[in-house]
Amino acid sequence: MNIQKNHVVTLHYKLTEDTAEGEFIEETYGDDPLEFIFGVGMMLPSFEEHLEDKLAGDSFAFTLEPEDAYGLYEDQAVVEIPIGSFADETGNIDRSKLIPGSPLEMNDHEGRVYHGVVQEAKIEAIVVDFNHPMSGRTLHFKGEILAVRDATPSELDHGHVHHGGHDHH
Repeated sequence: MNIQKNHVVTLHYKLTEDTAEGEFIEETYGDDPLEFIFGVGMMLPSFEEHLEDKLAGDSFAFTLEPEDAYGLYEDQAVVEIPIGSFADETGNIDRSKLIPGSPLEMNDHEGRVYHGVVQEAKIEAIVVDFNHPMSGRTLHFKGEILAVRDATPSELDHGHVHHGGHDHH
């Protein structure tokens, strides 16, 4: 079965920066393979383009430029937020969660969630980087397709792959 929209794809990959010999980022070998529903927005469109029509047993190797992956690194996505924005209902600020390298989740006035990483903790403000951690990086994927099958109606309805006795109540 060729990989098409609404198929469940199971694969192993190794991800490096720039080329196959580049800096190691992550891999699934030695761990659970990646499993996803193809063509429903779970994965980067450019990642899926390179896998379309492949079969179980096929190998793949391709490189995604930043524009086709997680975007270019944008300096304007690094913002300084007044320390008062981090106060709880009583006006207390827990600075132990505001140390450089800490992940941070913030909501805007419309309720949208933004994920960032604390870069610097100043006295009156916190500097937060809202760029995706992989932005600005050229990504090289190499791997193999393990299995391809039709997604079940339940998987399509829920938008993710079900394993064994997985059930939603």
